[in-house]
Amino acid sequence: MIRFSSSEDIRSWGGVLQARHNVARPQWRDELPEVLAVARHSGSPILATGLRRSYGDTGLNPDGAILDMTALDRAIFFDPDSGILRAEAGVSFDMLLKMLIRRGFFLPVTPGTRFVTLGGAIANDVHGKNHHSAGTLGRWVRRIGLLRSDGLEIELTPQENTGLFGATIGGLGLTGVITWAEIETVRIASAIMDVENIPFENLDEFFQIARQSDGEYEYTVAWVDCLAKGKDLGRGLFTRGNHASKGARLPTKADPKLTIPFNFPSLVLNKLSLGAFNSLYYWKGKRNAGGSKVPIHPFFYPLDSIGHWYRMYGRRGMYQYQSAVPPESERDATKAMLELISAAGEGSFLAVLKTFGDKSSLGMLSFPRPGTTLALDFPNRGSSTLRLMGRLDAIVREAGGRLYPAKDGRMPADMFRAGYPHWQDFAKYIDPAFESHFWRRVGQ
Repeated sequence: MIRFSSSEDIRSWGGVLQARHNVARPQWRDELPEVLAVARHSGSPILATGLRRSYGDTGLNPDGAILDMTALDRAIFFDPDSGILRAEAGVSFDMLLKMLIRRGFFLPVTPGTRFVTLGGAIANDVHGKNHHSAGTLGRWVRRIGLLRSDGLEIELTPQENTGLFGATIGGLGLTGVITWAEIETVRIASAIMDVENIPFENLDEFFQIARQSDGEYEYTVAWVDCLAKGKDLGRGLFTRGNHASKGARLPTKADPKLTIPFNFPSLVLNKLSLGAFNSLYYWKGKRNAGGSKVPIHPFFYPLDSIGHWYRMYGRRGMYQYQSAVPPESERDATKAMLELISAAGEGSFLAVLKTFGDKSSLGMLSFPRPGTTLALDFPNRGSSTLRLMGRLDAIVREAGGRLYPAKDGRMPADMFRAGYPHWQDFAKYIDPAFESHFWRRVGQ
């Protein structure tokens, strides 16, 4: 019999929130109905989780029941002719990549870390550097097994059960337990990327390069110096790339080369150190501009090379703030946010700027929308950090944008509801036994 045990160390990836949870770790899919029944009869709200890389509280359920799905990590079948893969929900992207790349396939969409589970990636309808060409992961999902708390397992497809399928894609794990999923993968010729790095001096240059790149490059993303001011405001480094047509099929070793062993003192991250890092990073990138061949893992997952990198932000943790604003306001809103962040002297080492394409998402709560997304980390300095993000909220609201639930840890409820107009339709599909800290905060 699977038992729940109390754990005090379940935390958000950003480290701001840590709470007690009752955790069960099923090993087999046929154990899941029993685990759900035990949780339901105890009266505890339920949430399934994976590797818990969500920055805020979408993966937390304080004092409730957590189903740790990471032992359900088996590939069920893979068809090399069609590229169709079916696997259990707890399998990580890291494990899938080890199987796929050597066979000449790759995930159709991947976020910036490979340490996420298949179920978690679907529940957050993740996007990647190829949103303009591929859309979100949900567009590549063919079937989902979904177990509800009444013990009934349903097979969902985009063609059938349309409402529940659309609610489960990007549904933050609230519609039930995703037990397995079937996705399309894409063919690649090698584990090498053809990459070009281009410095840009301001936002106008960024948008010009982004528009020029969308048709020719499958992957695009930019780093922006979030502390630059005046004539340097909006400067950064644009990266664009395609899978190389030839080269080694086996990826290079991808284990972390550096691990941060403890939480840094809060004084390490200050205006001076962040400003110095950003200036050096920009000038180094400018000096090394041009084309190159890059192994596949460093291109897609640069932060995975640093174990426990979140410890750079100290014991108080950090917030990540990721916005998406529509095309008609993207330039002015992005400029206003960068001006505000720079003036406050707060920000991060890796601020990411990217344009989203117009491929629609299937999920009712999917984050990407046509326009521009800006993502960056803020060390948690308490009320001053919250006030800054509140002022950023005002810019995003005025622009008609939204924030990313998977990255959020403090978004006001009215901002969530304004940014996700289908939230009430989505709520109809929530399993009555399921909850999360995020949903209690913004949806109830």
